Amino acid sequence: MPQITTDQREKAYAILKEDAEQILRLIEVQIDNLMAPKCPLYEEVLDTQMFGLSREIDFAKRLGLITEEQGKKLLDNLEHKLSILHETVQNTVKDV
Repeated sequence: MPQITTDQREKAYAILKEDAEQILRLIEVQIDNLMAPKCPLYEEVLDTQMFGLSREIDFAKRLGLITEEQGKKLLDNLEHKLSILHETVQNTVKDV
């Protein structure tokens, strides 16, 4: 089996980070258009996207492209950003 290079590890992490940012943008667009974070469709999309990302991260970890800590950091960071977004929307809805 060929040796994994630092460049390959960095590229894998960058791709996973990009996928996480894509999920955040998708949810932002959905909230902007639906303004209903309690909507079942919103929750289903979020759950599906988060599950897909977690599977990508697991796969990259199993290949040795990222560490357990890097994978956890990616998911935690995305969950934190989504939480802030959700709170912002909730506060906006309350003020209307």
